[in-house]
Amino acid sequence: MVELLNTLYVQKQGVLLRLSHDTVQAKLDGETLLRLPLVRLEAIVVFGNVTVTPFLIHRCAQDGRRLVWLTNFGRFRAAARGSIQGNVLLRRAQHEALSDTTRTVDIARQMVAGKLQNSRRILVRARRETEEEGERNALQGAADNIAGIIERLPAVADLNTLRGAEGEAAREYFSVFSLMLRRNRSRFGIAGRTRRPPRDPLNSLLSFLYALVCSECASGAESVGLDPQVGYLHALRSGRPALALDLMEELRSVLVDRLALTLINRQQIEEKHFQERAGGAVYLTDKGREIVLEAYQKKKEDELTHRVLNRKLPIGLIPHVQATLLARHLRGDLPHYPPYLHR
Repeated sequence: MVELLNTLYVQKQGVLLRLSHDTVQAKLDGETLLRLPLVRLEAIVVFGNVTVTPFLIHRCAQDGRRLVWLTNFGRFRAAARGSIQGNVLLRRAQHEALSDTTRTVDIARQMVAGKLQNSRRILVRARRETEEEGERNALQGAADNIAGIIERLPAVADLNTLRGAEGEAAREYFSVFSLMLRRNRSRFGIAGRTRRPPRDPLNSLLSFLYALVCSECASGAESVGLDPQVGYLHALRSGRPALALDLMEELRSVLVDRLALTLINRQQIEEKHFQERAGGAVYLTDKGREIVLEAYQKKKEDELTHRVLNRKLPIGLIPHVQATLLARHLRGDLPHYPPYLHR
């Protein structure tokens, strides 16, 4: 359990949340784990098997406090709201920002900058860990090229140019991605990203993990009252969670790519965990998905220090924190949206 940005997140399974006078009390097997004044909380978000008593639900509805239920894997299920509706103003601000070209580009630029800086950090780290000189030079060259693209971002004034810069950096990044593999490079190496459908095991693994993170980002947006389909970097399309895709960009390299590399380098995922289907599409087997999901859930429990909050939090809460920071920017509380930057 952790309180972040006036939101209580409860991930520990079996916890009972109850109302005790003007506080929320968290109990497990009769032991009180946490007690917080309700006045400090704007929302309560629970994951999986967490019980909320009717009296606490009624009090949250009465106060206009959001109460959100997610699955244990972080997929949005429901939200309770009372008669006081503040989120209509947030969603209005979300749409107004989309109608303002300058604000749209500013938000999207911050997201791209976060993605590129995190991707570059992954490459620099891999360069330090590589002993072969040719590979070190290739990784450093890609990192330098991405750094040059980052330097150009402040001058970008339109979305098409921004998307072009992001695409250029992605090609640089994936052109050397295979050099970060320590094992089974001949089987898992790639020359670039293929999707819809993935054509090789590594792209299949990345696509599966990206889908999990996208779901987390959609839940984060829903949790704070944002519309996950109204984004700024990704074009709007019916049924497409554009905002979730936007928020995911900053997390791709540090949350997904490093996990995929770890699974392969430690031989937790092997060639036998993939199957090829008609048309050349490659997908994880049932056992492969089981291994990946277990590793992903463990990864989400790891703690790191968030630069903006300057405190440690579980990795699984980063999409929710970033959605909250975006909401605060849209409301006018923050001058710019601060992207997630990995340490």
